Amino acid sequence: MSYKQEYDKWCKYAADEQTQKELRAMSEEQRKEAFGGELSFGTAGLRGIMSAGTARMNVYTVYRATEGLARYMDAHGYKSCAVTYDSRNNSKRFCELASATLAAHGIKVYLTPECMPTPFLSFMVRTIRCDMGVNITASHNPAEYNGYKVYDSSGCQLLDEDAAEVTRYIDAVQLFEKPLPDIKEYEGKLVQYTDRLLEEMYIDRVLREGLHASLGMLNAVYTPLNGAGYRVVPETLRRAGLLDLTTVSEQSAPDGNFPTCPYPNPEKAEALALAVQTAAARRADIVIANDPDCDRLGVAVRVGGEFRQLTGNETGVLLADHILSSLKKKGKLPDRPVLVKTIVTTPLLDAIAAEYGAEVRDVLTGFKYIGNVIAKLEKEGDADRYVFGFEESCGYLKGNYVRDKDGVIAALLIAECAANLKAQGKTLADRLSELYDKFGHYMQNTVAYRFDGLSGAQQKQLLLDSVRKAPFEFLGDSAVIGVCDFLTQTTYDLPKADVLRLRGADGSQLIIRPSGTEPLIKCYITVKGNEADNLTRYEAIKKQTDEFFGGK
Repeated sequence: MSYKQEYDKWCKYAADEQTQKELRAMSEEQRKEAFGGELSFGTAGLRGIMSAGTARMNVYTVYRATEGLARYMDAHGYKSCAVTYDSRNNSKRFCELASATLAAHGIKVYLTPECMPTPFLSFMVRTIRCDMGVNITASHNPAEYNGYKVYDSSGCQLLDEDAAEVTRYIDAVQLFEKPLPDIKEYEGKLVQYTDRLLEEMYIDRVLREGLHASLGMLNAVYTPLNGAGYRVVPETLRRAGLLDLTTVSEQSAPDGNFPTCPYPNPEKAEALALAVQTAAARRADIVIANDPDCDRLGVAVRVGGEFRQLTGNETGVLLADHILSSLKKKGKLPDRPVLVKTIVTTPLLDAIAAEYGAEVRDVLTGFKYIGNVIAKLEKEGDADRYVFGFEESCGYLKGNYVRDKDGVIAALLIAECAANLKAQGKTLADRLSELYDKFGHYMQNTVAYRFDGLSGAQQKQLLLDSVRKAPFEFLGDSAVIGVCDFLTQTTYDLPKADVLRLRGADGSQLIIRPSGTEPLIKCYITVKGNEADNLTRYEAIKKQTDEFFGGK
């Protein structure tokens, strides 16, 4: 069916008033973009711009995904599902529609009465013992986006095989065959709202994962970036003893427009700008930030009169160092400890782990693969061996109480780490320098190239195919000595993935992969040496990727 035919079909059958309004306002180009394809249910669920259209996030694509999920659950005999949402526009509406759609199949739904952090959804699934979970969230994407994530009974996002099966059920759903269900028909019956007791259980469990450092002398500024962490994170930090805590007032309440930060990604300097300004005025030691669904952590530390924002890798190695050293000092480091990181995350973690006799397991990009390692350890009776997992995109987890990255425990741990160092007259930046001096200076940065629309998607695929067929022969001025295509490799026990890794003779590394959630090609550049050489090597490799992916 052509995009014009699909558009006409929606004009005729879509009964939702907001959808009809959006359809009438579309230009021809907007119709082509919105109806020229489908918003596919991938390994990270759905994610897209909110508007009418088969390639957009709206009540009909949410209904179709949930109807397919309900049929999948019916086929497997699954009877219950936990559901929550983030602070984005339409998140509550989509959440209620998803809940009603599941309830229409006789599935018991446990729904949060307000937006909650993503890790809380994982905790809900595990604590209530639900068969599945649904989270309406677009994580750190710009304000115009929303998304839809699905979790299994372990509280982990669906792995590839299960996601593929759910996709087949979704593909079989025909839109407009029946009216959209109304949650009011099921409230108090199959749809049950959770209470604060469950939230208290979650906060208590997070606090148990803390290492009980004294936080009393730390001065911190926190921003939830108008997201779901607005209540839970400050409450957790205060209960842990962080009393000198200021929340950025303009970003303290949920607001899907993100008025002071339209791209609420804590990896980006602009996302932390207002918090840094507040911290400078208060002469705070540290800035702590979460993204709108509170599963990521951004950090900036005061160095003299300025603030330095840490990368996801820098925060991760600081947390790993803090956790391993604290557990060892307390005599609580398990035998054969396990740390988990994604293949695009800094190899500095391996060097730190070796100091403690810890094993590092590498997994594909996506925290669900870290969650899957925890699940495997649990099945083997070794869940306590898991110490810490992280990915370079600011996702961290200590403990096995959830199966997703947790911005709440990450906020607590980085506050502890900063407080410990302050008591020694040091900062997080000082400790980083010590780690670099001991293990080598690693420099890693991610460069993203954007490909919007249908033509952009085609161009993105052409470039990926091209570099796969003819990989770079040099990284800067260093010869490439190893190429690993994760679509075809047999060396590692990992699922197939659209990822290409190149290694240079000087220890440099380039990993190329398409984003699973945004129209991007991401290039992860790693170099190791002294700071001056690192910058030169990095710039040379970045020039290559700019010319190849950004100049066509």
